[in-house]
Formats: sequence, structure tokens, C-alpha cells
Amino acid sequence: MSQPKSKLSRRTLFAGAGTAGAIAAAASLLPGAVQENTSEPQANPAPEKGGGYQLTEHVKRYYKSALI
Repeated sequence: MSQPKSKLSRRTLFAGAGTAGAIAAAASLLPGAVQENTSEPQANPAPEKGGGYQLTEHVKRYYKSALI
């Protein structure tokens, strides 16, 4: 039995892959294609009365259980 001929040949496949690669390369070289965010994120101000880490009973129990 003869198999039906496929319209997609290796030559067509490689030509399409080459075209896609060329388009990707050209897009990466275009000036202004990628907009960079040059502003740095703002840091949160430090709490006035310390804040952050607190040594609570829960934390003390954890430290006690973590001792080996």
C-alpha cells in the first residue's frame, strides 16, 4: 500500500525553524522593544518602636524543640 504524501517536508520544517529564529533574533535587537524598569523598588520604612522579630513563647518553644 502506498502512504499518502505529507505536505510537510524536512526542507519546509527547517526553513520555518530558520525563519522563526531569524525573527526572534531581529526582535531582540530592536531598540526599545523591551522597556526596562529603571526605578528601584521603594524600601519600607523601619518601624519606630523596633518591630519585626519578637521573642514570644511560641518562638521559645520552637528553639527549645530544635536543640539537639
